[in-house]
Amino acid sequence: MTPVTSPALVFELPAPDISAWRVGNTGTEGVWHFDSGVPGRHVMVSALVHGNELCGAWALKGLLEAGLRPARGKLTLAFCNLTAFDRFDPQSHDASRFTDEDLNRQWLDERMDAGDTLERRRAAALRPFVAQADWLLDIHSMHEPSAPLLLTGVQPRNLQLACAMRSPEHIVVDAGHKDGVRMRDYGRFGLPDAEGGDTRSLLIECGFHGDPASRAVAQDQCVRFLEQSGVLGADALEQQLPGWCLPDAPRQWALEVTGPVVATSSAFRFVEPYTGLEVIEKAGTAIGDNDGVPVTTPYDDCVLVMPSVRQARAGVTVVRYATRRPL
Repeated sequence: MTPVTSPALVFELPAPDISAWRVGNTGTEGVWHFDSGVPGRHVMVSALVHGNELCGAWALKGLLEAGLRPARGKLTLAFCNLTAFDRFDPQSHDASRFTDEDLNRQWLDERMDAGDTLERRRAAALRPFVAQADWLLDIHSMHEPSAPLLLTGVQPRNLQLACAMRSPEHIVVDAGHKDGVRMRDYGRFGLPDAEGGDTRSLLIECGFHGDPASRAVAQDQCVRFLEQSGVLGADALEQQLPGWCLPDAPRQWALEVTGPVVATSSAFRFVEPYTGLEVIEKAGTAIGDNDGVPVTTPYDDCVLVMPSVRQARAGVTVVRYATRRPL
């Protein structure tokens, strides 16, 4: 077994100038809120939970520049980790993922109430908007080039919404993160269907951070999500956001995550340059080396979800295993 390292990546997507939109209109920096005055859902779209995930910032900027307003219900748009975004450097983009700690692991009330890191204080400032939202789309991107993934959590209501959106092709059904609660799972969003009511929450991974195609995916997902939410109709969205919709996926697959592979040190290596969504036919196939211990697939037709060693160190997940079924 000959371990391989990840190839160098070129960061082609520039950082958007969001200076005109930083103040917001809510008293909370970076947060915009619009109320139609007509009964309907409260819909939230969030970006820059990580400061190097630029595609969502481009999408939110486009929504604001288009003057998008809900025809019914309410719409909140949030640029989340602005301090991390201000540190963005395409030559060292992982360094701007967060400032003190990952903002998308802090969505526990006790962590936010502690307020002992920048990200916990920022989560506390964003908490009222997340708590009030009925539907949430959280826009992210990836360390490695890969096809987009829509993460639903384990609630069937979110999987149903992902199917109704008709894109992307791959939908990841995943439980919570071991290091803390994500925004997508906070409060009512994390409740089972019997208790969660009309809430819906999705997290879209749009592709590699620096790929311009990730911006197109973020825009497309905004349009599909807003249409399904009912805050705006398809005709209004097409008129105000022309060209944002990509073609529907030819089919959709549910990838049900069964567990992670966690590195024991920064020496973890894969045996091939996996880019994600590889289907490993036979159980027991070696896919990596974890400090001299072979890492093998646990079952036949095992799908590799978001493999990456760029942040490998003890305790970091380097890939997730999943089963696959057509929808």
